[in-house]
Amino acid sequence: MDWSGKVVLITGASSGIGRGLALELARRGATLGLLARGIETQPAAVRSGGELEPSTRLLEVVNAIRGDATTARVMALGADVRDADSVRAAAERLRQEFGRIDVLIANAGMGTTTDATQLNPRDVAHVLEVNVIGAVNSIAAVLPEMIKEGSGQLVAISSLAAYRGLRKSGAYSASKAALSALFESVRIDLIGTGVDVTIIHPGFIRTPLTAGRKAKLPFLMELDDGVEKILWAIEKRKKSYAFPWQLASIVRLGMIMPNFVYDWINRRNSFRE
Repeated sequence: MDWSGKVVLITGASSGIGRGLALELARRGATLGLLARGIETQPAAVRSGGELEPSTRLLEVVNAIRGDATTARVMALGADVRDADSVRAAAERLRQEFGRIDVLIANAGMGTTTDATQLNPRDVAHVLEVNVIGAVNSIAAVLPEMIKEGSGQLVAISSLAAYRGLRKSGAYSASKAALSALFESVRIDLIGTGVDVTIIHPGFIRTPLTAGRKAKLPFLMELDDGVEKILWAIEKRKKSYAFPWQLASIVRLGMIMPNFVYDWINRRNSFRE
């Protein structure tokens, strides 16, 4: 895949997997729109439906990409993925600057570690808003134009946690299951339009999201290795891709495992602490 001719919009681009994808795609010559939440101190009237001032972390990613090359084609887009108008405005700005959007990587996401006995509806709603509604808003911001062009690719960064519920991960597992189902439905709807859909199910990758956990994370991957696998799947236009294969195989086995066995294993393991 010749990335030098592609315009890519990445949400959640200021850290973790999003940052890693941005840096690697820049090295491969892609034109990038990097979207992340703006500065939190901005007035509510600006945060709702309007363009936000990019955060310091997002600008650091842009500066790392540009380096001494002032001709680098990259744009920082401050937007809250929970706000459909804000995401749409950011996508429109990217199109005005570079003509189109070829690939959307819906990466923005978050998670909480909460036992069901302490479930907080507001916290669960927040996770779902970011991980699911944020992806819906991102799709809506780019899909009409992709359909008109007859080409494009929608990519979801989901998780192996989408396959079955994990201990103390009710909101996160539910959001990733919903995200995967959403993109699968979209994929079927878009057959014949020229727009492809790819769902990525990573295991544990060394990012700020996994840093500091007490539990030993099985088959933990370095960020660069995870990025390589994600980009390989995008380039191959895979419909679905789960990795690393060892953990993905175990998780798939869990889908057909009797409930009492699955419960016994999970009661003894909590990977979110």
